[in-house]
Amino acid sequence: MKIKPKSNLAIQFLLVCLLTLTANMSAFAETLTVWQPSSGQIQIPIWPAGKMPDALMHTKPESMKIITDPLVAGKPWTEIFNVSQPTMTVYSPSGKNTGAAVIVFPGGGFNGLAIDLEGTEACHWLTSQGITCILLKYRVPDSGPAWHDSCHCNIHPKAPTALEDAQRALGLVRLNASKWHIDPNKIGVLGFSAGGYMVAEISTHFNKRAYKPIDAADKISCRPDFAIALYPGHMQANDKQFILNPAIHFTNETPPTFLLQAENDPEDNIDNSLLYYIGLKNAGVPVEMHLYAQGGHGFGLRPTNSSITKWPELVDTWLYSIEEI
Repeated sequence: MKIKPKSNLAIQFLLVCLLTLTANMSAFAETLTVWQPSSGQIQIPIWPAGKMPDALMHTKPESMKIITDPLVAGKPWTEIFNVSQPTMTVYSPSGKNTGAAVIVFPGGGFNGLAIDLEGTEACHWLTSQGITCILLKYRVPDSGPAWHDSCHCNIHPKAPTALEDAQRALGLVRLNASKWHIDPNKIGVLGFSAGGYMVAEISTHFNKRAYKPIDAADKISCRPDFAIALYPGHMQANDKQFILNPAIHFTNETPPTFLLQAENDPEDNIDNSLLYYIGLKNAGVPVEMHLYAQGGHGFGLRPTNSSITKWPELVDTWLYSIEEI
């Protein structure tokens, strides 16, 4: 049977419609790949519109990727990239409320954020302990192409935007403490890997904002009351010398700190925690450190056969010992 020319036109029209629909569906699918918290949770922009310091003029759209290699505790995990609009998401405890709060900095080498493995999963654990969790989606990568930090780890380019976001978040949480049922004197920070370095930064850079203050949140102290750094990175001046990163200056005002790392960490060697510990001790800061022979890197809160993954129990005990919960 031969198809008449008019029928050919009709088929072509249908094909165009199908292609257009497919393209639209593909575009819609892409928008769904941008990370969103679970139902009932709302992301809060941490900067007023048009007032974010060191904002990039041209940015790539934020994207999300499910990582299946490597799996962590047999499960995939989610990483988000090209974060240029930082937010925080508040997770409140559903039962008891100790009044304590923890701002969580996911790791990702300042190139991405392990948003579930080292973010939402930490918040679920914290809220189960009666602690309010604030998940910070900070800017990655930092602004500008001209890396010039001494340890060559892409964390201090033209402006330390991750530190700006951390300082801003601390101020906002303290400003809203009453609203969120938080004790303003019990606000701590917890970070993994690169987020562990952010813990060190915010623990030593709180007397002055890294940006020009813009409102009431920036007039409130951004000093954490306690700090938890897990397998921290970037603490060395370089990978070949046992010297503390010169950007970190511990003082006796640095908050009490908990450190944990595995000696076989293939990403951030154990010297990072050792330098962190020595710097705190030399400054007279109370510090508790736990080192394990095995455990690797990037395990988050997922339980494995390695005893290092029982670290939440150690943190619970430590928080009680310093009277933060």
